[in-house]
Amino acid sequence: MKAPAFDYQKPRSLDAMFALMDTHGDTARLLAGGQTLLATLNMRLSEPALLIDITAIDALKGIRLRGDVLSIGALVTHTEIEASPLVAAHAPLLALAVPHIAHRAIRNLGTWGGSIAYADPAAEWPACLLALDGVVVARSAAGERRIAARDFFVDLYTTALADGEIVAACELPLHRPGNVVGFDELARRHGDYAIVGVAFAARRSAAGLDDLRLAFLGVAATPWRARAAEALFAERPLTVDRVDAVVAAVRHEIEPFADLTNSAAMKRHLAGVLTRRLLLQSLQGV
Repeated sequence: MKAPAFDYQKPRSLDAMFALMDTHGDTARLLAGGQTLLATLNMRLSEPALLIDITAIDALKGIRLRGDVLSIGALVTHTEIEASPLVAAHAPLLALAVPHIAHRAIRNLGTWGGSIAYADPAAEWPACLLALDGVVVARSAAGERRIAARDFFVDLYTTALADGEIVAACELPLHRPGNVVGFDELARRHGDYAIVGVAFAARRSAAGLDDLRLAFLGVAATPWRARAAEALFAERPLTVDRVDAVVAAVRHEIEPFADLTNSAAMKRHLAGVLTRRLLLQSLQGV
């Protein structure tokens, strides 16, 4: 199929973009990397009257250190994240996750902000943002507000963005000495959507792992934190002999959605497999 007819504008400032959004309302769509939007256009699942190409807006670009956070602009591509020394040093979880994202051609065009705003529960970036307790910086014509990742992902493809707001950037706490992260996912073929994936973060101490965070992708309507499993170690460190308890808690707490090729029971089992694998790998250095 071919995309429906639409008008096209390419503003060079946020003010110009917001003016177009205000004028055209729900009949307009923002175009960044286009890896999701162009497919929905071609399938006639989306029929906007106007495409607003935001790729010339410098305020949405760049990876920067801002005080005690790493700021990643909405227009930063997956490949830029993959190649960034700042990401490798200050947000290594992203460096571990990015090779799992689709294929090189898609990583060259797809954007960080597009992935966060689209909020696909099978995508890697939303789960990483959740595991790191990151913050979404939302912008509108009225100004800026910050939304914690735990509050941002509301339901299937639904976020806490208000009408007229966009994802301008995200802020991630800087990786510190003693922090440990991990990422793994299982897919039928490399580049396919994950059957199950998990982003993991913790703090290493002499006794084990503290501040355990486990964020799963591909199992629910949103990226999902295993809060009950994490709570088991809120007041005591995780050690090798307690890994089975975490795995059991994850499998008890999780209520995965089945998909076309995998049952809920299979996803529950695989979530436990990935959890055990990542925790044991991380504990080897304790």
